[in-house]
Amino acid sequence: MAISVKLQAFEGPLDLLLHLIEKNKVDIYDIPISLITEQYLEYIDALKDEDMDIASEFLVMAATLLDIKCRMLLPKEENEDGQEEDPRQELVEKLIEYKLYKYMSYELKDRQIDANRNLYKEPSIPDEIKNYVPPIDYDELAKDMDLSRLNNIFKAVMKRREDKIDPIRSKFGNIEKEDVDIEAKQTYVRLFVATHKEFSFRELLERQNSKSEIVVTFLLILEMIKIGEIEVSQESNDDDIIIVSKIAA
Repeated sequence: MAISVKLQAFEGPLDLLLHLIEKNKVDIYDIPISLITEQYLEYIDALKDEDMDIASEFLVMAATLLDIKCRMLLPKEENEDGQEEDPRQELVEKLIEYKLYKYMSYELKDRQIDANRNLYKEPSIPDEIKNYVPPIDYDELAKDMDLSRLNNIFKAVMKRREDKIDPIRSKFGNIEKEDVDIEAKQTYVRLFVATHKEFSFRELLERQNSKSEIVVTFLLILEMIKIGEIEVSQESNDDDIIIVSKIAA
């Protein structure tokens, strides 16, 4: 069955195929490949006097159609799942994708045309009107207000403030920075070690006035162990740590 194809400019081979499918009113998922190939070749024949750079794109698609037509005549191949493969599947996917983009371009073009019809006017409101702020009539605003209603509003505001309080963090005390004089504490510890040849670590820590002083004292003891000024021992995990001084009094 031949169909007269009016020679017109198509954007490419897929555009021509889509035109033929719509012209014949066939299902894009079930393309009658013989019919479409025949009509496609008629159009290619009309392109023999056109630019070969343009015609070459259509010739490649013609070869693809002929290849599909030949594969349709052969026993169908099966994929890894044992299902028969349709030689037209790849072409159908390309046509659907092309059709999608084509109609999207139409939609964008329509929006561009509609946008060109929109006219905008620069604001020309006088400054005295633009900056006008209507006065507040406090008497009118408070005409239905009385002490009872004000009290209810106050209670509602305070209730919202209470709901915002974190029930855990709100009970934390203020965290204040404790300044510890490192040099003075170092002098104190060295003097204590020099005058107490053997003592328990707990005894030294109990003489400190804050957690920060305990931490600093602990670090100083570690440093003195490192440089060999003291030795430590402990009978068991539950016993006190005994410190023996190596510093001359």
